[in-house]
Amino acid sequence: MAKNQFGGDKKVGKSLLSSLENRFKYWAVPKLPPFIETHHLTLMTLLWSIVNVVLGFFAKNNLHVLWFVSLMILFQYITDLFDGELGRQRDTGLIKWGFYMDHFLDYLFLCSLVFVGYMISPPGLEIWYFALVVILGSFMVNSFLSFAATNQFEIYYYGIGPTETRFIIIFINVYIIFFKTKYFFILLPLVVFICLVGLIINTYQIQKKLWIIDMEVKNNR
Repeated sequence: MAKNQFGGDKKVGKSLLSSLENRFKYWAVPKLPPFIETHHLTLMTLLWSIVNVVLGFFAKNNLHVLWFVSLMILFQYITDLFDGELGRQRDTGLIKWGFYMDHFLDYLFLCSLVFVGYMISPPGLEIWYFALVVILGSFMVNSFLSFAATNQFEIYYYGIGPTETRFIIIFINVYIIFFKTKYFFILLPLVVFICLVGLIINTYQIQKKLWIIDMEVKNNR
């Protein structure tokens, strides 16, 4: 990558499903009608987030509403997958705008999903949802701070990226629909603990990489 060239539109690494979704978007994006622009697709995440919040109030009394939440996850996956590729193929030039808005809205969408989980949970689990928002937000902060230091945007870890995470959440929704929320007092703290361990490992690896970079620069002075 050329010096000082913005690298936010070039993700580093691959996930388990990268090859499949790349073939899918290369096939589908050229078929999108001309009136659909990359910024339209990016901003659709705001709509999916709002719908999730509304669905959360209904899901509190009817867990089958989670089917629609899962549908919002699929819609957000498709629009999120297509927006950057559409911009590249049509050369819209919205690289930095797309990077900023795409990931800011991704965070809002994540918060909307946590809100749905909070709404359907039994009382007494509020602190765990607070911890979950903090930890998941920290993953995003880690990625952006690492990008600021290296100009390499990494969102894939051990073959797991946003796509795999979305399908895991859909699987959890299906589980909740059929088995209800009676095990939330065990499962939610377990999920928080697993995410915390992942965050600690992720943070350690990033700081180790940056330490090495700094030492190499120091030794070359």
